[in-house]
Amino acid sequence: MKSVFCRVAPQMLGWNVPAEELVHIPEHWMSYPEPNPLYHYTLALLYTVFCFVALIGNGLVIWIFTSAKSLQTPSNVFVVNLAICDFMMMMKTPIFIYNSFNLGFASGFLGCQIFAFVGSLSGIGAGMTNAFIAYDRYRTIAKPFGGKLTSGKAIMMVLVIWAYTVPWAVMPLLEFWGRFAPAKKMNVDSLRSNQAQNQTSAEIRIAKAAISICFLFVAAWTPYAVMALIGAFGNKAMLTPGVSMIPACTCKLVACLDPYVYAISHPRYRVELQKRVPWLSIKESQGSSETSSVVTTNSATTTN
Repeated sequence: MKSVFCRVAPQMLGWNVPAEELVHIPEHWMSYPEPNPLYHYTLALLYTVFCFVALIGNGLVIWIFTSAKSLQTPSNVFVVNLAICDFMMMMKTPIFIYNSFNLGFASGFLGCQIFAFVGSLSGIGAGMTNAFIAYDRYRTIAKPFGGKLTSGKAIMMVLVIWAYTVPWAVMPLLEFWGRFAPAKKMNVDSLRSNQAQNQTSAEIRIAKAAISICFLFVAAWTPYAVMALIGAFGNKAMLTPGVSMIPACTCKLVACLDPYVYAISHPRYRVELQKRVPWLSIKESQGSSETSSVVTTNSATTTN
């Protein structure tokens, strides 16, 4: 008795996309088989964790830095702007989670456009903000007696960031250029020697936090940049659905880590967090927090 085996052809990506929506999906992705539903569900759960952790962390940063008087310095304007960018980055993840649980293009073309636009806006904005944070820390440490950053200058720099960012996000949305596919002045003479040492320590801790965040950004977005360059100029066969998800996940991960880097490294932020959320059991001495307040205030003054 001869048994007959029928080999069923695997479903390809896009099998569940409405016919009118297929025009928006590059043909490159249509050549790959549909992944196991388990992968969709795993990504959905991973993004749910990312979203929860990032929204809480960045929400706390925005709340504390805007409500605590001691943290309302020109340099911290960039910190708040970075937290806003990271918050925006994760606000769009429910679209991805919904699509993953539905195994595909469930939110349609509009959902894709919203996801890509908010991602471009927040990603480019975060990159520009990190550049300005690095510049501000460089000026503070390398030229401590030079012209200091004022609130007006900081706000102007943030406006420059968004003036640069918005066009790059809007042009693909409109298909104009490409398209989306799927203080008081410190009196140095009055400081005691141990206070001066504490000030230096606090300044170093704040600088370490800024450097750590800039490093995290570079480490997280470099895979994305490499993938984009391969897609534009290299061998597109290297870009499989699985490979393309790696940089997407690293970009979301850095939006989760940024606020916790400040929770670990910024003395005054730790004290304010301890006051407002005591059940976190964060321990930070009042002396170091006062010193960091003096440091950030001093960095905002101008020399006469």
